[in-house]
Amino acid sequence: VGCMAHARRKFHELHVTGKSQVAEQALVLIQKLYGIEAELRKKTDSTAEDRREYRQQHSQPVMQQLYEWLNQHYLTVPSSSPTAKAINYSLKRWPALSRYLDDGNLPIDNNWAENSMRPWALGRKNWLFAGSLRSGQRAANIMTLIQSAKLNGLDPYAYLSDVLKR
Repeated sequence: VGCMAHARRKFHELHVTGKSQVAEQALVLIQKLYGIEAELRKKTDSTAEDRREYRQQHSQPVMQQLYEWLNQHYLTVPSSSPTAKAINYSLKRWPALSRYLDDGNLPIDNNWAENSMRPWALGRKNWLFAGSLRSGQRAANIMTLIQSAKLNGLDPYAYLSDVLKR
């Protein structure tokens, strides 16, 4: 499964730095896809099959439009340009980027996974000196419990307090 957020980020970086005049066009199409996903999230009672059908009806035409846009512009920009690199990133990963259309259980991106790992990635260098290998392993175990509690909708402090009392 691909991550549309990574593909989007390539074009966003070009757009905000002013390095590509066409990047905004890609961003508009990608934003349409995220708008469709926002509509799907409002339908809390939808099944995976409902989401798949909705995506086929609404997202598939936008994805086709984006694919055609990518191919068209790839031929018109210098091959070593940042724009070509952004386009090539998406084209190389197209089957993975479009896989979410065929399965209502798949998200359009993996932002939720990256966001859940971010605190640990940011602290990684700080934890190099946890004391010893065993201390590092213990810290990793505690962090795993904290993140698991969060993913299951529990307050980590209350969860650990309860578990450690037993």
